[in-house]
Amino acid sequence: MSAYPDSIGKGVGTVMVSYSSWNGQKMHANHDLVTNYLKGTLKFKGFVISDWQGIDKITYPVHSNYTYSVEVSIKAGLDMIMVPYNYTEFIGTLTYLVEKNYIPMSRIDDAVRRILRVKFVGGLFENPYADLSLADQIGSKEHRELAREAVRKSLVLLKNGKNPNSPLLPLPKKANKILVAGAHGDNLGLQCGGWTIKWAGRPGNNMTIGTTILDGIKSTVDPGTKVIYRKNPSKKYVKSTEFDYAIVVVGEPPYVETLGDNLNLTIPQPGLKIIQNVCNNVKCVVVLISGRPLVIEPYLSEIDALVAAWLPGSEGQGVADVLFGDFGFTGKLARTWFKRADQLPMNVGDPHYDPLFPFGFGLETKPIAASHE
Repeated sequence: MSAYPDSIGKGVGTVMVSYSSWNGQKMHANHDLVTNYLKGTLKFKGFVISDWQGIDKITYPVHSNYTYSVEVSIKAGLDMIMVPYNYTEFIGTLTYLVEKNYIPMSRIDDAVRRILRVKFVGGLFENPYADLSLADQIGSKEHRELAREAVRKSLVLLKNGKNPNSPLLPLPKKANKILVAGAHGDNLGLQCGGWTIKWAGRPGNNMTIGTTILDGIKSTVDPGTKVIYRKNPSKKYVKSTEFDYAIVVVGEPPYVETLGDNLNLTIPQPGLKIIQNVCNNVKCVVVLISGRPLVIEPYLSEIDALVAAWLPGSEGQGVADVLFGDFGFTGKLARTWFKRADQLPMNVGDPHYDPLFPFGFGLETKPIAASHE
């Protein structure tokens, strides 16, 4: 809970309630946590907002008893309700519940007071529109450099060499011929994931501006190094072409919310097939693009080096910065990496805690320049 007192102490104005349940009770209907704990114990003075159609999901089937859902959510302490479609239904239902004294006017006054307080503090009555004076700086070189730095620092090196005494990373910039494989190697949409431009994001390089991982590799290696990109190379092709080493970039498609629900948490095909085709025939580093840990243990012995790159966003150059040793790996796992999906949930301190990589794990490398000093 440490993030909540810290954020509230720094003046956060709004808190959104989650779709989830706690001990079987929907958070949108949880008076103990919303009113007693958040507003009472933590002294939150801002307003609480529902998620998108969140109160509809208090009942099952969804929206099956809307009058009950409005009553229980407002009484739980929600101050503003996100109603994306039928707002007249919500207004009519709430007005009825107040007029019939199912919801006390004191609760409405509290909600209005909280909303007005946030608006007054934000200066919205004096300046109701956004200040656009800095809008032209969004996506500036300075912003992209900061994003690139964030990529470098968030990468987690999980394996470096089949033998600890013979690390593969950092990769040599000077080579005869190298292979970059996998759809995620040259695809901004896959790098960015969901909540990018569109709700669920989308694959492709025409959605936003940025640098793909392949672009980053090409601009980092020696001018004499030939970089060959193949989205889905066959075993025969890899075997018959004399590559010095390969960089395999695979992972998940973009997703948000329930679109990302996945009971097996395996790397989607052809990603696993690419790992096998490439890593069994040439030295390889696998860069995994995902919003969470995925099952990798059955393939770990085939992989020389493994990097969790998460969702690096628009600045793929940050991945190349660390792969080739301009900067060292420093990132640590913020989440336990499991061996099998049937181990979940699994957290530090659990009796059955048996991770592939424990919470806080992350190998480190030194920048090449620093190692020569």
